[in-house]
Amino acid sequence: MRAALVVTMGIMGTVFALSACSADTAPQAPRADSTAPVIAPGRPGEQAKTLSPGEAATAVPGPTANAADITYVQDMVVHHRQALDMALLAPSRADSAKLKSLADRIKAAQGPEIQYMTTWLREQEQKVPDHHAVHEGMPGMATPEQMEALKAAKGKDFDRMFLQLMINHHLGALKMSEQVLTSGSHIKIEELANDVSVTQMAEIRRMQEMQAAAAP
Repeated sequence: MRAALVVTMGIMGTVFALSACSADTAPQAPRADSTAPVIAPGRPGEQAKTLSPGEAATAVPGPTANAADITYVQDMVVHHRQALDMALLAPSRADSAKLKSLADRIKAAQGPEIQYMTTWLREQEQKVPDHHAVHEGMPGMATPEQMEALKAAKGKDFDRMFLQLMINHHLGALKMSEQVLTSGSHIKIEELANDVSVTQMAEIRRMQEMQAAAAP
């Protein structure tokens, strides 16, 4: 019993000593008036940057939207709606089963994103574009004539036209996302733009592979 008590007290003493040591050496939070530089990781393919504390404070996206965020979301709602219009044509017109599956994935991804973006715009008390919103000059958008031609096409002609239009459409979305990642200020929109970029870049690669496989 005495031996057990000695061991127990020894363990407690060791724990107490380690706790005191940890408390003495715990890292301290950086001072608000620190002048130490901050390393900011770069985007994929970019090198990290060294920022001053003042620059670091403004480099991190916050919960406040600016004009670039609002414009991006409003334009992307219109952009996504056209992608859905194109994807909805595939089940009854496409020849390729792979293309039909791709169109279904596009619909499954972009439909919920439209809902997310319209909800966000309402939360910001901003206008949600109507279904006939003008999109002249928006990157990647198919013209009314191209959409009519796609609706009239069937089989392999539809597949060829769909891939050409949708690849260009996705490239436009990447350009729009790149712009807001540079100019926007809202953390949720940065996350959305990154998601759009990753998803649509992967889909571009799939469509390019399908184009190559169908080439004579």
